[in-house]
Amino acid sequence: MSASCILVIGSGGREHAIAWRLARDPHAPTVHVAPGNQGIAQYFTCHAVCETDPTAVVTLAQRLRAELVVVGPEAPLAAGVADALAAAGIVVFGASRECARLEASKWYAKQVMREAGVPTAEALECTSVTQAATALETMSRFAPPWVLKADGLAAGKGVLVTRERAAAEAFARECLEGARFGEGGRRLVIEEFLAGDEASVIAICDGERFVLLPAARDHKRAFDGDEGANTGGMGAFAPLVDVTPALESQIGERIVAPVLRVMAGRGAPYRGALYVGLMLGPAGPRVVEFNARFGDPETQVILPLLGASLSGMLEHAALGRLAVGECTRLPGAAVAVAITDVDYPGTARGGGRIAGLEDLEAAQSGVTVFHAGTRLEGGQWRVAGGRAAYVMAEGEDVAAARSRAYAAIARLGGDGWRVRRDIAASAEQRNLEHGKARPAVRGVD
Repeated sequence: MSASCILVIGSGGREHAIAWRLARDPHAPTVHVAPGNQGIAQYFTCHAVCETDPTAVVTLAQRLRAELVVVGPEAPLAAGVADALAAAGIVVFGASRECARLEASKWYAKQVMREAGVPTAEALECTSVTQAATALETMSRFAPPWVLKADGLAAGKGVLVTRERAAAEAFARECLEGARFGEGGRRLVIEEFLAGDEASVIAICDGERFVLLPAARDHKRAFDGDEGANTGGMGAFAPLVDVTPALESQIGERIVAPVLRVMAGRGAPYRGALYVGLMLGPAGPRVVEFNARFGDPETQVILPLLGASLSGMLEHAALGRLAVGECTRLPGAAVAVAITDVDYPGTARGGGRIAGLEDLEAAQSGVTVFHAGTRLEGGQWRVAGGRAAYVMAEGEDVAAARSRAYAAIARLGGDGWRVRRDIAASAEQRNLEHGKARPAVRGVD
């Protein structure tokens, strides 16, 4: 029996997409979101609680009599929210605090990958500027650039990819001796650079078994042509022609299954969404990063492609009862484009006006708006965060979905916001030239 009352924890576009898709389940559950945002509150009841306060979340779930809680962001997982819910006897889909270390510490993830025999980049750990200098010299045996990553959580911005030794040393100093990423930057991981094509694959895990969702590709760089700084995500599309059924099988057998075995052997069965960030190169798929939750913005384009009951699948995973074949995929494709503050990912000016956003879904068939950082003021939507909203469009293929998404965005007016204009632009060409590799840069938290 699928849950009739569901609580989604989080406040961004990913959580809006999760709530939206859960509400579309065949049995039409009641969905609540905490804390949510003003955009999400148009569609779902939102509750003002601190998402990283385990006691507050448990109290809310008990008051709502939630039969399933889905934890979206990484911070609540790292704070042990899923552990507290489980201890209170509440069914929760979300990684435990120990499992969330796969995302909260990149060095921990490297240790797990080494134990599991998972293909990944060579890496060294650094806790001082002197160690970082030595590691940069050691990693020079690989072709440049250098890849430096803050070990802990850094909101998607804790990575530097550079060919300049001085820039690498300055980044290391800012992390290890300064306070650029707080405690998350007190340890650095310096890695071999991986070239190839990016892919994001999310596995729904019950501690022993797993199912893979359709593969997606996100766009992290701030500007068209993959220029500019890393961001939390400027857009995404799914599915990928690159990730064939044979490659999916390889990813499951060589990466997901071994990690689940290692985590279970460490006394921490992995129950939740395991995000596998991959680089697809001549040597096959290699792991760039793990996240202990649904990806953002990949969730916004993956969930529209799922059939049957999402809540049923997540509930079964949480209870350790996942059935192989439980994930039903729909035909077609989805593209999501982020509407961001004009200065994103720098310091947001805020207050930008997104004219026409409230009418977009009614005006354009096959389009859905997922709110991330918006504020309703005087009847108009304002930019309240770096990433304000996502315009997601569905279509018979990626090219059709992309065309629909940008046609919708063309209807918007206002000021103080921007989008990338090339999200999924390569998808049609990739369909024509499937199998050809192209250079890509990956270095994202």
